[in-house]
Amino acid sequence: MKPKEKLIVGLDIGTTKICAIVGEIADDGVDIIGVGSHPSKGLRKGVVVNIDSTVNSIRRALEEAELMAGCQVNSIYTGIAGGHIKGFNSHGVIAVRNRVVTDVDVKRVIDAARAVAIPMDREVIHILPQEFIVDDQDGITRPIGMSGVRLEARVHIVTGAVTSAQNIVRSCNRSGLEVADIVLQQLAASEAVLSADEKELGVTLIDVGGGTTDIAVFVEGSIKHTAVISLGGDHLTNDIAVGLRTPIAEAEKIKRKYGCALTSMIENEETLEVPSVGGRRPRILSRQILGEIIEPRVEEILSLSYREMVRSGFESCIPSGVVLTGGSVIMPGFPEMAEKIFNLPIRRGYPNGIGGLVDVVNSPMYATGVGLVLYGANNNRAGGNGSFRPRERNLFSKITERMKRWFVEVF
Repeated sequence: MKPKEKLIVGLDIGTTKICAIVGEIADDGVDIIGVGSHPSKGLRKGVVVNIDSTVNSIRRALEEAELMAGCQVNSIYTGIAGGHIKGFNSHGVIAVRNRVVTDVDVKRVIDAARAVAIPMDREVIHILPQEFIVDDQDGITRPIGMSGVRLEARVHIVTGAVTSAQNIVRSCNRSGLEVADIVLQQLAASEAVLSADEKELGVTLIDVGGGTTDIAVFVEGSIKHTAVISLGGDHLTNDIAVGLRTPIAEAEKIKRKYGCALTSMIENEETLEVPSVGGRRPRILSRQILGEIIEPRVEEILSLSYREMVRSGFESCIPSGVVLTGGSVIMPGFPEMAEKIFNLPIRRGYPNGIGGLVDVVNSPMYATGVGLVLYGANNNRAGGNGSFRPRERNLFSKITERMKRWFVEVF
């Protein structure tokens, strides 16, 4: 058995599949030692709609990963996505007490930045610092120890529906797992597929999953904009099933084997066999017909992503271009279609910065799972306990917490 403190487990709870990846902290980074995957039956558009089915899929994926890694999993980092996810930028200002910025001052200014009105049915998932400003000197990433009288913080706050986060935690708990932290999926994927240089120059990450497309814009090393579009690979599958009049399961197989996002890349004479519904005989159709079904939907997904990037206001600040990841972008023609729409450098994002079973996870579909492991490893090194905290149950507990903070700061 591996020592528990050296193991980090990422659980990617997706609409199409649930993937468990076990990583071991090594001297020079993280080694992947176990991978497990199972079809996901209890989610729709990234949100849990059937806890029993989700729990069963989680257990199957974990059993496979535990068997490969030779360990027992108790604690995991899991991702969260869905149309309920909202991100916005905020700004906080405080006075520095002893004219030297301390860790307490940094916590206070972040608390000031998060002091915005959030509806009771929403939960803060992440508070991501973008930069600190000490006495009008901006662009500071670590202000502790600096002299100054005024400290400002610009942060990106990510919120999600309370019930969606609770259902993910409950599904994991019923599977016998403790949730160390809930991580925004595009933030996790960025850990695995983006380089520090890309984040510094400016880059847009687009993670095309089964039920949703997750977008994150990085400029000057920090995340500036996040968004979720409720379209993904499952919509392609449904379009194929309706257009070719074939069962959903067969449509998924056809998409993976013959799918192409650009009809101009398909030869005219190429054909495929399409199973029919209700026991009718299979039909032979041109692959061009399949391309004509897929291309408009891919164009819609990428056009909405481009519109979201323009809405962020950072369209002119991403010379590194766009990185596509997620299982759907494996399809031929996806990057070529993106180049036409974005008019920027495009590449597929493969997990990097890892050791061990690199060849097993060397696919965009494992980007989020590997990213969760890397996020957990970085969190462990920093001595963190996870950023996600369930909302206080009642007013009394909120008042008690504020009184404790006040006593610590005064005395």
